[in-house]
Amino acid sequence: MESPNSRCTDSLVVGVVEDPRVLQWMIIASIRVSLRGASAREITRDALLEKVSQERELRNYTKRATAAAIFIQRVWRRYNVIKMVAVQLQEEWETLLNHHSVVMTRTWIASSLLRPFLFFITYLSIRHQSISTRDVSCIRHCFKILLESINSTDSNMNFCSLATGTPEEKRIWTYEAQKLISICLFILSECDTHSGGQDTVFLSSMAMRLIVVLTDTKGWKSITVDNFQDADRVVKNLVRFMGSRKGGLYPCIRKYFSKLDAPCSSLKNSVVQPDERFLITASAITLALRPFQTANLDVTEPGPLNVQYAAEQYCVHILTIPWLAQRLPAVLLPAMKHMSILSPCLQALLVMTDLEKENIKGDGRDAFISDTSLFQGQFTQGLNHMLYVHVVNILAENLLDWLENVGWIRKDNQEIQENIETSANPIDLAFSTDTTFGSMKMSYMDLFRPVCQQWHLMKLLTNMKKVAEIIKCNSSLPNNLEYTRKLELLDIAYLYSFMLRIFSVLNPAVGPLPVLNMLAFTPGFLVNLWEALEIYIFPGDVKFSEDSDNCKSKICTNKNDGACEKKQKQTSKDGGNKWVTMLQKITGKSQMDVDLISGQPRTSQVKEDTFDVWDVEPLRCGPQGISKDISCLLHLFCATYSHLLLVLDDIEFYEKQVPFTLEQQRRIASMLNTLVYNGSSHGSGGEQNRPLMDAAVRCLHLLYERDCRHQFCPPGLWLSPARNNRPPIAEAARTHEVLSAKADDALTIPSMASVITTTHVFPFEERVQMFREFIKMDKFSRKMAGEVAGPGSRSIEVVIRRGHIVEDGFQQLNYLGSRLKSCIHVSFVSECGLPEAGLDYGGLFKEFLTDIAKAAFAPEYGLFSQTSTSDRLLIPNTAARFVENGTQMIEFLGKVVGKALYEGILLDYSFSHVFIQKLLGRYSFLDELSTLDLELYRNLMYVKNYDGDVKELSLDFTVTEESLGKRHIIELKPGGKDAIVTNENKLQYVHAMADYKLNRQMLPLSNAFYRGLTDLISPSWLKLFNASEFNQGIVSGNHDIDITDLRNNTRYTGGYTEGSRTVKLFWEVIAGFEPNERCMLLKFVTSCSRAPLLGFKHLQPTFTIHKVACDMPLWATIGGQDVERLPSASTCYNTLKLPTYKRPSTLRAKLLYAINSNAGFELS
Repeated sequence: MESPNSRCTDSLVVGVVEDPRVLQWMIIASIRVSLRGASAREITRDALLEKVSQERELRNYTKRATAAAIFIQRVWRRYNVIKMVAVQLQEEWETLLNHHSVVMTRTWIASSLLRPFLFFITYLSIRHQSISTRDVSCIRHCFKILLESINSTDSNMNFCSLATGTPEEKRIWTYEAQKLISICLFILSECDTHSGGQDTVFLSSMAMRLIVVLTDTKGWKSITVDNFQDADRVVKNLVRFMGSRKGGLYPCIRKYFSKLDAPCSSLKNSVVQPDERFLITASAITLALRPFQTANLDVTEPGPLNVQYAAEQYCVHILTIPWLAQRLPAVLLPAMKHMSILSPCLQALLVMTDLEKENIKGDGRDAFISDTSLFQGQFTQGLNHMLYVHVVNILAENLLDWLENVGWIRKDNQEIQENIETSANPIDLAFSTDTTFGSMKMSYMDLFRPVCQQWHLMKLLTNMKKVAEIIKCNSSLPNNLEYTRKLELLDIAYLYSFMLRIFSVLNPAVGPLPVLNMLAFTPGFLVNLWEALEIYIFPGDVKFSEDSDNCKSKICTNKNDGACEKKQKQTSKDGGNKWVTMLQKITGKSQMDVDLISGQPRTSQVKEDTFDVWDVEPLRCGPQGISKDISCLLHLFCATYSHLLLVLDDIEFYEKQVPFTLEQQRRIASMLNTLVYNGSSHGSGGEQNRPLMDAAVRCLHLLYERDCRHQFCPPGLWLSPARNNRPPIAEAARTHEVLSAKADDALTIPSMASVITTTHVFPFEERVQMFREFIKMDKFSRKMAGEVAGPGSRSIEVVIRRGHIVEDGFQQLNYLGSRLKSCIHVSFVSECGLPEAGLDYGGLFKEFLTDIAKAAFAPEYGLFSQTSTSDRLLIPNTAARFVENGTQMIEFLGKVVGKALYEGILLDYSFSHVFIQKLLGRYSFLDELSTLDLELYRNLMYVKNYDGDVKELSLDFTVTEESLGKRHIIELKPGGKDAIVTNENKLQYVHAMADYKLNRQMLPLSNAFYRGLTDLISPSWLKLFNASEFNQGIVSGNHDIDITDLRNNTRYTGGYTEGSRTVKLFWEVIAGFEPNERCMLLKFVTSCSRAPLLGFKHLQPTFTIHKVACDMPLWATIGGQDVERLPSASTCYNTLKLPTYKRPSTLRAKLLYAINSNAGFELS
């Protein structure tokens, strides 16, 4: 019996399987299995279906394999047959020409000569991509006959007369002419004039003559007036074929051009004579330009020939050849830059699809229509500048995208550029990239060279102004493309913004310096950029020029920048009136400007409402909140102006106020300050905004450092962006410490990166607190590491002789390194050799640091000297290098200053601004020389502005130094002794001299001092302050003390109270002291003449006045006598031991005597 399962299976299988034989086999198999009952070999339904499917696929595969084999056999048989026929035809063709003399009519040429020739040459040579010696002979013979026929005046003998014959003759001629063109172009592509044989070169020359004649009716001798139009029409169709994809004209020409001699190579090894090479090259250029010329000369047709495809192919295959201008004869280049050629190419590039642009970049190249030989100080006559700029912008943007995709854009490019700007060493102009891409980069740099020339920018600006004036004067101009799509400042800004980025990538060793040099010194360009930016950033309170109006129309009508107009209206409504009133009070050109120029800082307090003025609303969201157009203008402006600031001296900046007035400088500073802070706080928006942020940060720092040295901005300007959202001091300190170690990643961390980028937005007092927080964190970490176990532990004991304080300190402390952070106990030995009384609980060490600084920094000691300016600031003495242990001593003094900073002890001496710049890791420029050597600065300014011939001054590139009675001549550049200063290189001389005095001369000693300083103070901690703050606040402080602050933070012991008579007399007396006397009093009590940075509330221990009771006889008191005892001090506890004086005159006299005696415990 059958089981129910078997019946069910049978029914399902029948429903699925359609082949009756398979169905029969399946039923039999099922019956066999069912008769035996259940079995391990029973095939399930799924397995059976899979087996059937596999067998069906096997049968299908067998059928396809059989069909493929048959097709291959058919192709192979066809190939063999065609080859045999071609060889047979070639033999018959050769026999016909060699052994039979026939009349070579046009019909015989088309049928008997060309028909078999085209067949066997196509199948024996063209399709094999090689030409044998036998084929070369046949081709030369055929071409010779054709050229003789075309030169014949007999229409029956002229092959080209078929083009004007019957329709059948026209069809045959067109077909054969197209085949001949394809063969000639193939011969051209295989030609190598540098290493090819004479036969190949001669054949290429014949091929070029033939194809040139075929595509030009002027070479047809049989043309008459009656059939000229027919011939012209046929030739145009032939030229259209040649310039099409099927014709393959431009790929073949590219292949030939690429084989020409490379740049700077010689022809001495070439087997080709120069005239033969010139003939072939000239013919190739003629053919490349023929589609354009034919279209321009087409006046008989209703519309011109479509050269769109030819223009695209010309751009893709010809203009992208590396070193194209250097490969071609110079006499042929003017034809390639003719307007009839460039204009269609520019239009084709504008409408080129993304896929076509990808084809351009497919071989690692990008099209660019400029070349050093194509631009010799002027544009092509009649060039559409708007079209040119738009095309270059499109191609430059594509090039940047491609460079980013292939990995040429790296983060270290910015580091290289910053090192160039901050390094005193000569720049190595060699490329730092690998040799694989070196030649390609050089080719690009050669193509972009015209962009670095000033005529290029001036021509564009002149054309922009000219078109704007035409439109302004003629309001009824037609709405054509020439005037509706005019060239604008924004287009030019995009062009040079792209160029800056491209130069940074392709030549990182030099970067965009050539472009920046040109932009910075082009008259009026920076001013035009700023006026365009003012329209958007400061609306409602600026006067615009025609150029800025030119840019405004494009910025605010861009469809992608819809927020621009809305922001302008809102800002104008809310802030217009405020600007008018507040700028008159704060930034107007009034007496304040006069004070700024004279160098006297303002003392007025910053009002709270002034913060809103300097917090620029359109930039409160950073670079993400502005349009692409504004971002481009900002990037170009910041990069150019930061470059100009490097060479702008104080006379130009403050007195002449060029290129901007001080009011404009303040606006620029507020714009950059707001942009950089908010860009760092909210995130810059990724790599696309990185060039803008880098340029803005660099420009902002240059303006801020100039303001710190010679103030022109109100303090509220720098503080305004962060007034409401500054992080707490401890958090900011920790963030600064973390991000300083990873400065490259700082801009990627929102809100915290601003702690590094714009530390100046924190008030000075808060930054001092951050600095003390760093010290606190460092001490805590040392304690956790076991370096500080408790009070008095791991302390260092030193014994210092009063007469040898510098030498003893150097010998005992110089080699401790970071152990100087530990507690140091000082014991003094008097000049008599006796130990001085007193225990050091901090006061004696403070006295030691103060005294060693006073002795070592004195000019008489020889390690430091004073500047020639009126403030007499300290700077390392260059002669110290020649003194024994001079460099080590200066390094030790760096440790002394570092220890003072670490312990919060203020010193009595101020350093030169230039020297502090070196300690902060910053480069000094020409304008800072006035703070170091005013006389030298004036002399250099005299040379810079000298109207006559500088050769009259007899200067060379050397400087003479005197040290230890010897004179040393130092060259400012290699070969400086023989380099005479002329009008052409006087700027180079001025900056070379300034660079030597400001950077190179003191660099070894500055580095030594820096090494000692950073043994105790981390370099990242120093980044919180500028040079003026470091000098005036961190090192020396104010040269007076705040009596009110001291009185409010004084403690009274021994019976004194704030209301005691003697205490009141004390405060009255010191109020009448001179500032230096008050400082001496403070040093008498605390061993330091400067108040703590954050006020006396941070003085530890607290300033204390202790009562010293003095018993006096009754008769002395009645007689009016006062206490004779002198005041004394305990500097360990910052305590003044004050006797109970009765009269202010006595108290004043006793105090002055005590503080001038340079004693403390001895007076007790």
